[in-house]
Amino acid sequence: MDRHSTLIISILLTALTTTFFSPVYAGTFDRDFDITWGGGRGKVLNNGELLTLSLDRASGSGFQSKKEYLFGKIDMQIKLVPGNSAGTVTTYYLKSKGDTWDEIDFEFLGNLTGDPYVMHTNVYTKGKGDREQQFHLWFDPTADFHTYSVLWNHHHIVFLVDGIPIRQFKNLEHRRIPYPKMQPMRLYSSLWNADQWATRGGLVKTDWSKAPFTASYRNFRADACVSHTGKPSCPAGSPRWLSHRFDLTAENNMRVVQRKFMVYNYCTDSKRFPQGFPKECGIH
Repeated sequence: MDRHSTLIISILLTALTTTFFSPVYAGTFDRDFDITWGGGRGKVLNNGELLTLSLDRASGSGFQSKKEYLFGKIDMQIKLVPGNSAGTVTTYYLKSKGDTWDEIDFEFLGNLTGDPYVMHTNVYTKGKGDREQQFHLWFDPTADFHTYSVLWNHHHIVFLVDGIPIRQFKNLEHRRIPYPKMQPMRLYSSLWNADQWATRGGLVKTDWSKAPFTASYRNFRADACVSHTGKPSCPAGSPRWLSHRFDLTAENNMRVVQRKFMVYNYCTDSKRFPQGFPKECGIH
């Protein structure tokens, strides 16, 4: 990372330290998650403090939360697949059930050794996505754990990396744009092979001689409303995330990060939307 990028992140992280806050609930993987597929390739270690997913030629692996959430702030520290991770995808997302599901996505698209990961984000409402924004990160996400967070309330959805907001999806229902607010979501993660599209549009394939590929997780934290039989039970008091909104300074700071690190924005892809951009793209 060049000195200019380092300075930008240092300034923004200092400015945001008081804005985003540590959640109150620290979970463990044996208590809060189920490994749902992978035939033993997902492992809970260190008395529930660490979870690893692995991928080989036969299968990937994945897990999901035991609880469903309806609004909250969710944090997870992840260390991504190191080395030649081309063709692999590590996902981390919230998703509801059914054919008209809501979803809030992080996906990490692997790359050749020395080339940057692409961090892919998306928001689905009532089964419709197509709201992709992609970023390069300002650090090596395979060298250590970093925190990836979602803040979700009635006002907006915010994607954060190490406490720094990189994307906002506003509640614009008053403009007839659907917003996720009725369907509780579980937290999911998986590691799988997607070499038909993940790296350079599928031109670079997975090098199975490097398998098994492994991603690691720790420090899951949730300050969230937990859904019980369709009724949310929220933390006592009035959590700060519940009423959180961006002021103009915070939005401008986020745009600084986007100008430096965003590599794809659906709202500027005129070839993809020749009949006009989605309605939310023109609203600030």
